This record gives sequence, structure tokens and C-alpha cells, in this order.
Amino acid sequence: MSARAGAGPLRHLVVLRHAKSAWPEGVPDHERPLAPRGRRDAPAAGRALAEAGPLPDLALCSTAVRARQTWELASAQWDTPPPVRFDAGVYAADVPELLDAVRAAPVEVDTLLLVGHNPGLEELVLDLAGDGLDDTLDEVGVKFPTSAIAVLAWRGTQWRDLAPGTALLTNVIVARGSR
Repeated sequence: MSARAGAGPLRHLVVLRHAKSAWPEGVPDHERPLAPRGRRDAPAAGRALAEAGPLPDLALCSTAVRARQTWELASAQWDTPPPVRFDAGVYAADVPELLDAVRAAPVEVDTLLLVGHNPGLEELVLDLAGDGLDDTLDEVGVKFPTSAIAVLAWRGTQWRDLAPGTALLTNVIVARGSR
């Protein structure tokens, strides 16, 4: 099944890597905040998402401070931000853990935003897009930088049906704010 053929509505998984984080001495990784560049780039990511569409029906966000701050600054760019679920399991998650989190999305959600970390997010995008390799996917494989956004489309009646190789990578954006 691909995004172009299959049963069920067209769904979108929007993957957003947190914006650039700071590395304050003595601060545990989970508690690291955004760096000044990240505080500029996160709103730019929100604007880029609004322009690219579709906006999410639900956001699933890591509990790490830098991911939560990215979510807050990005979603503040929208008239009506969707509900958000903060999930500790998204922090430092690998592909199977991220896929489990995405598959738990309610059936009524057509567009899900996942805010998290590398290397898991990059690997998830590559895994879901499978052999639909093109130049855009190759770019993700080379580097999925901070504030990068990947939009995947697939057809399915429920999120639990999302499987490796079933999605089509439709867009990759690297959001950067002005200095």
C-alpha cells in the first residue's frame, strides 16, 4: 500500500525535529533549552508548516525541554493550535518506539505532528518512505537538521496500520528564522 493507492483516507504524518538547542554546563540532556538560533527557527517552522499545510489535528511531542519549547514557539504561529500530547517515550526513541507512538493516534486524526529528536526521526522518515527514494529522501538521509520538517502521506483507515515503506515523502523543509 502507498499514499497513492490503498484503502482509507489520505493521512499525513508531519515530523519536526526540535530547533537548535543550547548546551549549558551541568544541565541534563532532557532539560537542555533552545539556543538563541533555536528560538528564532522554531517560529519559522510554525510559519513553514502553516504555508505548506496541512496543519495537524494533534501533536505528539517529546517531554524534553527543547522539544516542548519548539512546539510552543511553532504552534504560536497558528490561529488555533491543535491539542498536544507530551510523551516521555518520544524522547531518545528509536524507530519501533516512535512508530508505536504514532500508531496510537486516534482514528479521527488525519494529520499528526511528531516533535522529537534525531537520530530517531530521520530514521523513521527513511523507514516509512521505504523504497520511494528520490532526491528529497536522499537529502533526509544525508542530514535531517534541527528545525527540519518532513511531511509523509499515506492511505489507511487507522494509524495502527502505518508500516515501513507505506508512506510517500511529499515535502522536506528546513525552517530558519531571520537573524
